[in-house]
Amino acid sequence: MKNTHLEHPEDTILTGDLSVLDWFTAQGELSAKIDGAPAIVWGLNPATGNFFVGTKSVFNKKKIKINETHQDIDANHGGIVGSILHKCLDNLPRIHGIIQGDFIGFGGDNMFCPNTISYVFPEIVTQEIIIAPHTAYFAHEDLRDAIAYPIGRRLESTDDVLFVQPEVTLSKHLDDVADYCKFAKQMATMVEFTDDRTATKIKKHINACIKDAKGIEEDEIAQKFNVDINLIRLWKLVESIKLDMFAFITCDDSITCLIQHEITDHEGYVMTNDYGMYKIVNRDMFSFYNFTLAKNWS
Repeated sequence: MKNTHLEHPEDTILTGDLSVLDWFTAQGELSAKIDGAPAIVWGLNPATGNFFVGTKSVFNKKKIKINETHQDIDANHGGIVGSILHKCLDNLPRIHGIIQGDFIGFGGDNMFCPNTISYVFPEIVTQEIIIAPHTAYFAHEDLRDAIAYPIGRRLESTDDVLFVQPEVTLSKHLDDVADYCKFAKQMATMVEFTDDRTATKIKKHINACIKDAKGIEEDEIAQKFNVDINLIRLWKLVESIKLDMFAFITCDDSITCLIQHEITDHEGYVMTNDYGMYKIVNRDMFSFYNFTLAKNWS
């Protein structure tokens, strides 16, 4: 599984996959979801044994863009992405393995806005680049077959690269969450689930509602897509369980997060355990801004 897109836990139940209700309370890895761009992948190319850098396009089934030299970057990428990758190739430490992280910015300042959230560091960053690593990969012979897993360790910053990995902890007292999940499982016995194609349409509609700052109307969605109204009610219950999780998460770091000059929390969190890897994000707040705010990646 490549970490090209993380699902919201509530979206997974539309087709009847209830494993996320066990995911909420299972032990695993938890990390802050940093709002960087673009995603950077680097490490040893299993096909050649050479160091490479790239974006998520290193995982493409066709037109794979793996960059082992500056000439590769010039051939595969242009503009600001190309400039970022040139810096990454020069400065990222040579490692055994494959890592993915989000690009935060070039050094020389203490405030960076790579995407929707602005990050304010307590001091001027002296390193050349800032990366928020979050995922490791195992690939035997080909990056297209890479398997993702939590990075599970802190990368040590160098003179050239500042690695950002806030300390995140989850409370072990999740009895209330467990009770809500039990209720959701009971509710699921009265739900008629839908197929993958219809679920995809529903998810697109929900994103459109968030972008337009509209509420999720159960009757409207049930009628529009000809699905059981209890399915949308279950979706809303699982979303509420996810939002309750924020009260049990503690993040300890010195970085201030801003959206439109107002102090906010990190974009969200990513939790991985035996039941999967999903993101914990307040869609009504962060996803709304992510859909609507103009980006300044230059």
